[in-house]
Amino acid sequence: MPTTIRPTARVGVATAKPVSYVKFSDKLTDSFNDIGRMIQDHKNMIDAIQEIALELTNSIGSLHTLTVKYAGIANNILDGLLPIAKGLPIIPKNILQLLINLEAITQKIIDNQAATSKTITEVQSGLKTGDVNKIKGHAGALQNVTRTLTSILPKG
Repeated sequence: MPTTIRPTARVGVATAKPVSYVKFSDKLTDSFNDIGRMIQDHKNMIDAIQEIALELTNSIGSLHTLTVKYAGIANNILDGLLPIAKGLPIIPKNILQLLINLEAITQKIIDNQAATSKTITEVQSGLKTGDVNKIKGHAGALQNVTRTLTSILPKG
């Protein structure tokens, strides 16, 4: 709201016209009120995004657990099978190379298991507690998880 300042008249001094201005505090209060209204207007969407993010991290966590479990089983089989397959001349070279590549992939999944689990757990914690800094702090780690998974996927 504009505020009018009326200078006091002194003897022998001409009085100036009243000066009108907008107070900074009024502007800031209006801005905060606008922000509050915008948050209330978008509250349902903000909450839905948080819930979806939680469900996505739950899904990723479950997929990760499943992947690590079966990568471990496959890796154990390949650890026993590869030395035998390398010694058999009847195994075609392309099949042997496929087994070697598969063993490398399963090992990569196993090697990244701890870091990936920690990242998923921390992001879930940040989403549950509303700790934006915790979530932001793991954006890079999630990108690394995505890069690792992408590098494992077959090209083509």
